Amino acid sequence: MEYYDYGIIGGGPAGYTAGMFLAKQGHSVILFEKDKLGGTCLNKGCIPTKSLLHSSELYAEILSSNSIGVGFENLEFDFSKVVEKKDKTVEKIRKSLELAVKNSGVKTVYAEACIKDKNTITAENNEYKIGNIITATGSKPRELKGLEFDGKFILSSDDVLNLKTLPKSVLIIGSGAIGIEWARIFSNFGTEVTVVEIAEHLIPTADIDVSKRIERIFKQKKVKFYTKDSIEKINDKQVFLKSGAELSPDFILVAVGRSPVLPNYCCDSTIIGDSCGEIQLAHYAIHQAKELALGIPYNKDLIPSIIYGNPEIAWVGKREQDCGDDCKKLLLPITALGKAWCDDATEGFIKLITKEDKIIGAHIVSKEASSLIHMLLTAMQNNISINDMKKLCFAHPTYSEGIFDILINL
Repeated sequence: MEYYDYGIIGGGPAGYTAGMFLAKQGHSVILFEKDKLGGTCLNKGCIPTKSLLHSSELYAEILSSNSIGVGFENLEFDFSKVVEKKDKTVEKIRKSLELAVKNSGVKTVYAEACIKDKNTITAENNEYKIGNIITATGSKPRELKGLEFDGKFILSSDDVLNLKTLPKSVLIIGSGAIGIEWARIFSNFGTEVTVVEIAEHLIPTADIDVSKRIERIFKQKKVKFYTKDSIEKINDKQVFLKSGAELSPDFILVAVGRSPVLPNYCCDSTIIGDSCGEIQLAHYAIHQAKELALGIPYNKDLIPSIIYGNPEIAWVGKREQDCGDDCKKLLLPITALGKAWCDDATEGFIKLITKEDKIIGAHIVSKEASSLIHMLLTAMQNNISINDMKKLCFAHPTYSEGIFDILINL
């Protein structure tokens, strides 16, 4: 019977990261993956959706390019090639990942694994003795009662990636990252989009100013949305909301988060990634793995959230609605930045929440928000004072100088 210091079930960001770092430290590691390396992020989440989003944004940008002196006639797109590009991107990244895992010394077994006991894993009628078992089995799209997935009219975020043609209209339930990004993808391609959110505002986990700005942007882009609302009933693909609205979408995309997936037996195993039921983000899973393998700690309160699209949305730390009167907030509109006008990307803002000369919350709606947030996260993570941040020289013209423009006024 083969023996390994570590046996990891699940080849997503948590599993493959832990495996590679443990192997590079000299441990013997075996990784079990029943499908494809990369997990949800690479195969059914982050990567394929960003590829589709890029194609849709490029199309939408070209459609509106007359205002900047670039004209096109008879513009059209081939969705089959959009899908082909998405699939090729995923395949290319996966092959690179498979090679990296192999070169690190991790043995990969492509089979469904079961935990027999705290030191034994079985797969394809073989038994493996394991010193330490790590469970990183990920998550699956969460279903709602009455909206169970059928793959035809009620789709999950997994199902929607299999589309070969675009719908004329779509109803999206939920306005988290998944719902907002798919609303942007479909809208950019000309699909009529309606979003239903049970909370009072879109993106309910975000700062209130972020939520209100996205609602304004959706109105401008004619993306319909209903807040404090939900589906009351469905009759023959006719959808009735509790508010009284009636909708006739080609299908419903249920985007209300994901549920942890656990193996048959988890006793005495270390659980990381989405399967632990905490923050379900790939970068959080990666840092859980790094702490386990390398002892590098992370601050659970300083995990950045990003929603991609135009403009990007990013935040970390405290929201305005979390703070009392002892906190100070300052908001800089992106229209204050010369680079934004040059790029024709003036929608959004940079918002800081501070307390006692320290940044405790950062919220950005802007082009390059996914990069900008990390400058502020670095300051927050390392307890750098606002006065010290003011000493930085920010290049001009950039989006990052907007951070300095706020800091200098604090």
